[in-house]
Amino acid sequence: MKIRKIRSIIGTILTVAVISTTVTGCGISFQPGIIKSESATVIGDLPADPGPAQNEAADEPEAYTDELSACTEEPEACTEEAEECETIFFTSSKKQNLSDGSYLDGLYDYNAPSEQYDTNDNTEEYSELKEMGYLSVKNHPLSTFAADVDTASYSNLRRLINEGYGLGDFPEGSVRIEEMLNYFDYDYTGPKKSEPFGVNTEIVRCPWNEDALLLGIGLKTEDIDFGSTPPSNLVFLIDVSGSMADYDKLPLLQDAFCMLADELSEKDRVSIVTYADGVDTVLKGATGDEKKKIKRAIRSLNPSGATNGGEGIQTAYRLAEKNFIKGGNNRIILATDGDLNLGITDVDDLHDLISDKKESGIYLSVLGFGTGNIKDNRMETLADNGNGNYSYIDSVREAKKVLVDELSSNMLTVCKDVKFQAEFNSDVVKGYRLLGYANRVMKDRDFDDDKKDGGEIGAGHELTVLYEIIPQKKYSADRINKKCADEELLTLAIRYKTPSGTKSDLLEYPITFENFTERPSEDIMFQSAVAEFGLLASDSLFSGEADIDNVIERLESLSFEDEYKEEFYKMVVSASQYNYGFYNEDIDYEDTICR
Repeated sequence: MKIRKIRSIIGTILTVAVISTTVTGCGISFQPGIIKSESATVIGDLPADPGPAQNEAADEPEAYTDELSACTEEPEACTEEAEECETIFFTSSKKQNLSDGSYLDGLYDYNAPSEQYDTNDNTEEYSELKEMGYLSVKNHPLSTFAADVDTASYSNLRRLINEGYGLGDFPEGSVRIEEMLNYFDYDYTGPKKSEPFGVNTEIVRCPWNEDALLLGIGLKTEDIDFGSTPPSNLVFLIDVSGSMADYDKLPLLQDAFCMLADELSEKDRVSIVTYADGVDTVLKGATGDEKKKIKRAIRSLNPSGATNGGEGIQTAYRLAEKNFIKGGNNRIILATDGDLNLGITDVDDLHDLISDKKESGIYLSVLGFGTGNIKDNRMETLADNGNGNYSYIDSVREAKKVLVDELSSNMLTVCKDVKFQAEFNSDVVKGYRLLGYANRVMKDRDFDDDKKDGGEIGAGHELTVLYEIIPQKKYSADRINKKCADEELLTLAIRYKTPSGTKSDLLEYPITFENFTERPSEDIMFQSAVAEFGLLASDSLFSGEADIDNVIERLESLSFEDEYKEEFYKMVVSASQYNYGFYNEDIDYEDTICR
């Protein structure tokens, strides 16, 4: 692979010699991560802005209409000049000149703001997701994004399917593939030696695109029993407004927090703040072994009034700061349907409020509840900018999963500001597409900037990333063999900080065809089924030959030893019974372009 371009940091170029030793684990081969100090590492970069060819196509989409239609309507007319025909999808508003070798470049607007989406049937709100298309390695060799281990999208989809939603019905923005993937546990190898997490990789044929490979990357941090963790200073910030009166809101919330209280001990401290028209401090600094006192305070809550969430958040931070435990787990757990209608209500204002508070060392996690008027966009904004996780609780069973079974993962951060940057080898890879993480994409130059926020990973967390990769012609899926084993597809770079750190460390992992297999593991087979279902459920422009029957068939070939994975299978079958189709009349689909 070409050596990564060296970028100047504050006018100084420093070079580090890297000594690499191949290690093997879990049937996966990669080089161990090299931890480098900030002052000794500079990573190559390209501007995140679209290249000239893309801007030309985007500004004057009609300019290429004739050329493209000649190829799509009469492919044989192009055969003398074209090297090959490939399956490519594009929108009619951004038809692109592909003669420069770009592979559907520029369908993603890096600077596009999140927008509010209102469903027709209720007042639920979701942030608009601008789906990332295929990017050419020639124009965009770097793929940069922040880690995200939220799971709310999956449990919310489960709720929607239980309510009778089918594949053509889900609200726009409600399907986030990365959160679906990260909901489940996998057989990942954990960290070795001094590294904070284990890195697992696998490459297989892409089930929905015969021209592509599917690369799976899995991270796993060390499991830590919550009883062995540092003391916790927890503030339960609870929405008790009138909108929380439904059985699946405050009553379910009370059950959830009582379960969490049972997991605490005398080393922990608990405070409770509620908000409606006003803000009340119900409990201050009770010890974790005062379980009756904590539960009595939780059970005493009744819903009424408006929703002054902004003042509630500010009060919770003040209380968390007052009881701050140095070296401990200081965290606010906000439980709400997200319906803020008094005080600070705007998503951007909430972003600014939480961004100012996150440097205090206090994390903000969000638990979403309810049906009909949940404000998913606001809750996700709060968690992402508060250095916490966002989970959606649709049942007592889900509450147990989040607040008991996965308590350490969701309450104890072991790596913060985690960022990924994949540098693809243009000699081997023609194009690629990141599945999910659309609202976590970063500018390439922000990877090295420690002032730019990344994502947080907790103890025992597993994080999964999938790339759809279009290899160069000589590396097509049917030509990969042992002779290709040493060919490097990409180098994966990961930046992270310790929970109390201010400067990041860097790990790098070259990924080669040695990770390719014709016999996929059950993990990646399941992950591919989740991703394919996500493409269908989100009405993706890039779903290729994705088919719900193929998803079901793949799931039926697996031996489920996990109740949640078996539940997913049943959920897919249920959703398939309400499949109304995915054709969007506003989009032109062309499936053959000669170039």
